[in-house]
Amino acid sequence: MFDLSWLFWLFILGQFFIPLYQKQMLAVRRDRAFHSFERKRGTRLISMIHRQETMSFLGFPIARYIDIEDSEQILRAIRLTPPELGIDLLLHTPGGLVLAAEQIAFALKRHKGKVTVFVPHYAMSGGALIALSGDEIVMDSNAVLGPVDPQLGTPQASYAAASILKALSQPNPNRDDQTLILGDLAEKALRQVKATLKKLLLEHHSEVDAERIATALATGEVTHDYALGVEELSMLGIAVHEEMPRELYEVMDLFPQATQRRPGVEFIPVPYGPAGPALPPKSGSER
Repeated sequence: MFDLSWLFWLFILGQFFIPLYQKQMLAVRRDRAFHSFERKRGTRLISMIHRQETMSFLGFPIARYIDIEDSEQILRAIRLTPPELGIDLLLHTPGGLVLAAEQIAFALKRHKGKVTVFVPHYAMSGGALIALSGDEIVMDSNAVLGPVDPQLGTPQASYAAASILKALSQPNPNRDDQTLILGDLAEKALRQVKATLKKLLLEHHSEVDAERIATALATGEVTHDYALGVEELSMLGIAVHEEMPRELYEVMDLFPQATQRRPGVEFIPVPYGPAGPALPPKSGSER
């Protein structure tokens, strides 16, 4: 009778090494995709991709945001880029720390070469601040940016600075010192973020337009998760191009969501048309 226990141990070793091999192969594919894109455009490609919609660990949600580590890495990438070489930034983020976002934005602004920011899906809050620092913004026709008005508090319980000031404008003689301090911080945060955004916009906009755009995006005129699409950004006076390179969608696929759950959306990932007769276009008179 043969001893088949070695099959069990071989299976255990495979479960340990296969993920490492897959991770290494994914890193190789990313490097190849980056090099291919850089050769095609003659630029340096930098990505900041924060997958956070369904990521979880032991049942607790985990979210990635712009943090100091991101700013350190991007600043290092900029330092390693020749001054005249263009930078392409692939951006996919819900936002994050204002300090880190401002560091990245001004580092990109100071770079002498052309900076193009690509937004295939969304760049909210601090991500939008970074996008607006670029010389050119390229977005998918369905992608969005978000307002950059500051939020105070913690990720679990944050409040818009503009809403804090509006609440404090209501008469109430019983407010405690902590609430009054929060109001003072909210006023300073709004003024500082608006000034930062205006400074970033002045290179490509007039003083009047920079003031108008900064007021619209940084003072809490809309909710913090308000989606600003290509059309609305254009109405604000922000130039946006929609020629998103297909290669960048492929790069996004190389940064998969870290989850074991079955995906809720499935499709055959190739471009093709319907096999049968085309359906009639939508009509405005349909109900």
